[in-house]
Amino acid sequence: MRVLVVGSGGREHVLVWKLLQSPQVKKVFCAPGNAGIAELAECVPIDIDQLEKLLEFARENKVDLTVVGPEAPLTAGLADLFLEAGLPVFGPNRAAAQLEGSKAFAKQIMEKYRIPTAESRIFTAADSALAYLKEKSAPIVVKADGLAAGKGVVVAATPEEAAVAVRRIMVAREFGEAGNRVLIEEFLEGEEVSVLAFSDGQTVIPMVSAQDHKAAYDGDTGPNTGGMGAYSPAPVLSRELLLEVEEKILRPTVAGLAAEGITFKGILYAGLMITKTGPKVLEYNVRFGDPECQTVLPRLKSDLPTIMLSVISGRLSRQQIEWRDNHTACVVMAAGGYPGHYEKGEIIAGLAHAAQLTDVYVFHAGTAQKDGKIVTAGGRVLGVTGWGSSLTEALQKAYGAVEKISFPGAHYRKDIGSKALSREQ
Repeated sequence: MRVLVVGSGGREHVLVWKLLQSPQVKKVFCAPGNAGIAELAECVPIDIDQLEKLLEFARENKVDLTVVGPEAPLTAGLADLFLEAGLPVFGPNRAAAQLEGSKAFAKQIMEKYRIPTAESRIFTAADSALAYLKEKSAPIVVKADGLAAGKGVVVAATPEEAAVAVRRIMVAREFGEAGNRVLIEEFLEGEEVSVLAFSDGQTVIPMVSAQDHKAAYDGDTGPNTGGMGAYSPAPVLSRELLLEVEEKILRPTVAGLAAEGITFKGILYAGLMITKTGPKVLEYNVRFGDPECQTVLPRLKSDLPTIMLSVISGRLSRQQIEWRDNHTACVVMAAGGYPGHYEKGEIIAGLAHAAQLTDVYVFHAGTAQKDGKIVTAGGRVLGVTGWGSSLTEALQKAYGAVEKISFPGAHYRKDIGSKALSREQ
């Protein structure tokens, strides 16, 4: 089997790494890829927004399966293009991808089909949003409607902070067209957890749980990022709670979309808050989370391309998906200044030393090759992932590898997994 993976981040590195473990897979291409992916697959210089070129490449190179990593090409209709051409593609079509592409659309689906979530209002004008904030107390959450690379959500401690967020999104247009609308939501108290699931439009099979760390700095402080680390499993999600999530959130979401004439095939990711009254949806994603992917896929025992093809063909119900009972932890090493302005082109040292460690893999996110060296090329640079029989062991492996890697300005959180560890004490 010849596989094309679309994307260039840590998630795509994990996908390439996992797909190559299948005896079915003989060749993997990645468009455009990164320096780490280039060690495993053939990287091709096609950007994720060049939809027609991606289709042309898949045709010319007799690709048997295309796996779409990021959300942007999905919301732009890449899966639709491939399906119209009769090429197997793993990822939801444009209509289904609205779940992530528009928070307003997602909220409307949740409200219509009674899926538990925060109360919210949608605004198309800054003036009306600002007037509404004068009536509300804080903390309160302000969200850009469209795609903002995980940075379009502000948890405001005061109404004044919320007003600043509205102006940044709707007036200064910090996120471009993603800020055409904003959602102002009630603040939900509790602990966050991510549940990803495979869906073929009828059957929904949840994966093992993971917990992401969105804030840039220790203690969940600082601005939101695309994710600074993750671990799996997340003990906050008990077996009973997972069943509740499946019955009250995942299945009703897919069934609700089906009732709207939309078949959801691919990864349904529910970002949840476990509140005193049960799990509630914070957001949906329509692809593997990053860095959740770095902790979930290493625990998958079953053959990934087989699962993906069963999703495409609508035969997911025939799959028995098995998982390892170990623990995994991912620590993201980011460029200095991220998620704000950061420099690129810094030489990364120590990768060879980290590669010699056992039960560790360094997934590249924002890297490139320059003059024979691997250099930084993004905000999140590396996802250093360890695994072991306990979370403590997995974290020791990951942080042990982090200590061997360096580049100017590197920063990372030193408290990944602390919430889970405190539960064990």
